[in-house]
Amino acid sequence: MANAVPAFLDEHVATGEGGRPAIVTPSGTVDYAELLELACRTGGALREAGVAPEQRVAMLLPDGIAWAAVFFGSLRIGAVAVPLSTRLAPEACAALLRDSRARVLVVDAALARELRPHLADLPWLRAVIECGAGAASPSLEQRLAAARLDPTLERVSADDMAFWLYTSGTTGQPKAAVHLHRDLLACRHYGVDVLGIGPGDRVLATSKLFFAYALGNAMLIPLFAGASAFLDPRWAEPGTVAEVVGAFRPTLFFSVPTFYARMLRAELPRGLFGSTRACVSAGEPLPPEIHAGWRERFGVEILDGLGATETIFMVLSNRPGRSRAGSTGTPVPGTEARLLDRDGHDVGDDVPGVLHLRTPSASPRYWNRLEPSRRAFVGEWFRTGDVLTRDADGFYHHVGREDDFFKVAGMWVAPGEVESALRAHPGVADVGVVGAEDVGGLVKAFAFVVPADGAPSEGLVAELTALASTRLPAHQRPRGITVMEALPRTATGKLQRFVLKARVESR
Repeated sequence: MANAVPAFLDEHVATGEGGRPAIVTPSGTVDYAELLELACRTGGALREAGVAPEQRVAMLLPDGIAWAAVFFGSLRIGAVAVPLSTRLAPEACAALLRDSRARVLVVDAALARELRPHLADLPWLRAVIECGAGAASPSLEQRLAAARLDPTLERVSADDMAFWLYTSGTTGQPKAAVHLHRDLLACRHYGVDVLGIGPGDRVLATSKLFFAYALGNAMLIPLFAGASAFLDPRWAEPGTVAEVVGAFRPTLFFSVPTFYARMLRAELPRGLFGSTRACVSAGEPLPPEIHAGWRERFGVEILDGLGATETIFMVLSNRPGRSRAGSTGTPVPGTEARLLDRDGHDVGDDVPGVLHLRTPSASPRYWNRLEPSRRAFVGEWFRTGDVLTRDADGFYHHVGREDDFFKVAGMWVAPGEVESALRAHPGVADVGVVGAEDVGGLVKAFAFVVPADGAPSEGLVAELTALASTRLPAHQRPRGITVMEALPRTATGKLQRFVLKARVESR
């Protein structure tokens, strides 16, 4: 049997570690034995609701114990868990339910009220199970109380589908990356081989479980290792996260560059992360000034890395005690990386190329998306679309996304290079650059900046224009600079450039 769930739950209980805390939340804690029982009961309740192997169970839930129970309960019975973002608009959520052909939706009662008017035209959806305060009857809690405790695992192969993750929508329409049971067990390469996680660790992440970054690092890796994970239904704010850090005392902390910057700007005590042996960043390249500022303020290094919805876990990472500012590190054990030019040839050191990966956790395809699948999954290799360079020491450096590059006057512009130049201004907290047509129809660079807290915005555009003229060649200099309160980003911190480009083109 190749069902992956026992590696995260059953095996810990079988070896006498069932009493160890598995998931901690602001309202309570469950140990491994309790979580296993919940997963078994949830799987039984889903079976009784008519869910069969390979059918999809959509999840629209805040992070917490119920989230984990529904996820593992679905996998136990051979069904396919499909986590959805709790920040999706109701019509967007309905579109993903239609795309996934979900048989059952398990949804938080507060979210269900807004979603229900959009569920009429979903022929595959047979049941909506609500949970939490005010849930319609029969609620998930009522179903679990009535469900028979059945520890039976559905017999599946390692190549059977386990869960899908929808891409975060940085370029528009999300698509579902299909993941198999075998993919989950690859968590050992990053979690154990790189981070050295063990049963004594306590893990906290600021991202949410419906994204690969948090699913892998905040739940799968700690539960595989027998560690404890803190799951918080609240969206991360510096003050709230600081309270959790002080109480939970994480040994491993995961966040994104944008949030690390917010934490640095907040008035937080220097000893806040005294329990933490490593902080991890992903989602976007970590600016060197944040890497240096975090270590100076809190005394902990940030390990920048790179993963994807299609790989779940990190595939490139810096190593504890050997992090290099401005780099995404080196390949994780078990992962092979290549940088290829537009003709499919390997590039040399310090030459940009598209990152291709051969890694055991890679998705085999996107659901119902033939052409994107053919472009992204080439034999054993996953073509990421990320452009990187590799230095002589084997460290990789992220340059940008292949589809973010644009030409001005016949020369390529990498948005990251322009952003780095503008970010050097002390009055800039965040910056995004896109290529868009100017009034004359020619493509030019346009920049959007967020002023640093307390920095005056008056005169900022003129100062940045002057800075660009000294630091950037003419074709990279922004044609326009717009000051904003915040840049459009996904919940994992990725910049949504298509939103910025649309803003330019709608002038």
